Amino acid sequence: MTPTKVKFPQVFRFSQGHSLSMQLMAIGFIITLFFVLIAILAPTFQAWGWLQDPTESLKNPINEPPSWQHWFGTTNQGYDVFSRTLFGTQAALQVVILATVLSLSIGVPLGLVSGYLAGRLDRILLFLMDSIYTLPGLLLSVTLAFVVGKGVVNAAIALSISYIPQYYRVVRNHTVSVKNELFIEAAQAMGANTWTVLSRYLFLNVIQNVPVLFTLNAADAILILGGLGFLGLGLPDEVPEWGHDLKLALEALPTGIWWTALFPGLALTSLVVGLSLLGEGLSEFFNPKSRRQG
Repeated sequence: MTPTKVKFPQVFRFSQGHSLSMQLMAIGFIITLFFVLIAILAPTFQAWGWLQDPTESLKNPINEPPSWQHWFGTTNQGYDVFSRTLFGTQAALQVVILATVLSLSIGVPLGLVSGYLAGRLDRILLFLMDSIYTLPGLLLSVTLAFVVGKGVVNAAIALSISYIPQYYRVVRNHTVSVKNELFIEAAQAMGANTWTVLSRYLFLNVIQNVPVLFTLNAADAILILGGLGFLGLGLPDEVPEWGHDLKLALEALPTGIWWTALFPGLALTSLVVGLSLLGEGLSEFFNPKSRRQG
């Protein structure tokens, strides 16, 4: 008897060049773009009267479940959960983008210089970066948050320190492997100085993985920022922030007030998933050898 061939639905078929990871990257991009648009448009929606002031609590009933007036309900302090969840997106993206840009701006140049010049400077930087990298990111961020205090810039600084070694090691290792290529030797033979070699010949050849690191670090930073907020070390208490809102929701959860924890938690998880999918897709895009067809 001839076995019957199973026909998979079209959704499970992947043509050449359109792997599962590429489709997941598109999903991650859409999710991330959705949150970026929310962060940009939230103040406009408030100005038009579509959103309440996220710091306003006196006019609202306490612990009201989701309704037409309050879509995500209200907290035990009278805050509108819908408004705070949307404005929490703005706070999260501000801190995370600033933190990743800071760490990239420091780690990439250090990696280039260290890998190209080598010698004592390379050994010192390797020791320093390895020492930082051995510390857990959350523990390091909590310690720095105690030192620098609360605020968008301070939280970004506390987050960025733990990501600098990652950019440094990736760029430094690529620089070491590329600096002996023929085109680098030709540039040196033609009299190109160190700055010219680093900026014109090395930089674009060693940053392929930086966009991947950027998105994955952003996803990780969202979680760490939420942890700082849960511990009361992230942003000021009056600023809408998912981690801080989850901390307040935990106090009301045993009494059946589920909505104050559900929606900030879903927002945080969704943004982390979107950034992670985007980063994994970018990793496959920049590394053709890792591409797998469906």
